Amino acid sequence: MSQKKERHILALSGGKDSAALAVYMREKYPEIELEYVFTDSGCELPETYEYLDRIRAVLNIPLTIIKPKRDFDYWLKYFNGVLPSVQNRWCTRLLKLEPFESHIGQHKIRSYVAIRADEQRKGYISKNENVKPQYPFVEDGVTLGDVEQILLNSGLSLPRYYTWRKRSGCYFCFFQTDVEWAGLKVHHPDLFERACAYEENHSDGRVYTWRQSKQHQDPSLRALTDTGSTVHHATKKQNKLVDLLSVDQINIDMENCKNVLIK
Repeated sequence: MSQKKERHILALSGGKDSAALAVYMREKYPEIELEYVFTDSGCELPETYEYLDRIRAVLNIPLTIIKPKRDFDYWLKYFNGVLPSVQNRWCTRLLKLEPFESHIGQHKIRSYVAIRADEQRKGYISKNENVKPQYPFVEDGVTLGDVEQILLNSGLSLPRYYTWRKRSGCYFCFFQTDVEWAGLKVHHPDLFERACAYEENHSDGRVYTWRQSKQHQDPSLRALTDTGSTVHHATKKQNKLVDLLSVDQINIDMENCKNVLIK
């Protein structure tokens, strides 16, 4: 039996770093036959899909869309309405990681990860021994400022959601700040209402919220007030990407992805 060919995969997130890595790899390592994939949770922002289309057009690359077999609503019902949270990230595992692992199968894989040299994290580490992560940005010392320049030079620029949000992800991502939730209410009121409905629609009267509960504060999305001024405060200083995205802000530790969320 002939040995299976090693595959080289770059997973796009719909965000700036993975887009910049796609540009970087094409320019610096054109000899590598890369596969570009995106795992679609079904709950992405419209701007994410727009940006993926732009990446395909500007870079002239094929993009494989990976979708989970069951959607968010199915799993929410399975977990009796318990919303995902920082402590219980079942959405990441079931809508992103497992579909990706299923797609790659048992092939030998080199997975190109868009972690920068100025980030203190390793990202998701597959338990599949055939998957070998590669960190071109870390190895070559590429930082946030370099990513900004790569995107500007390529003509890709940034996803439109960076005018009010710091990172890619589902529209109801529980990592969002109050300012970002307010931004969702302004830019996508229909999605904000849908997120509210997920908090409220429980026949047994239970309450789950996307935001973390704070002392003497109502954590429900309905409790967010003064949306206009909040969004203005979030967007008034976005002349450069580095003004919006400090390293501390965007260093959400994705190593939590490798934890077993549901046993």
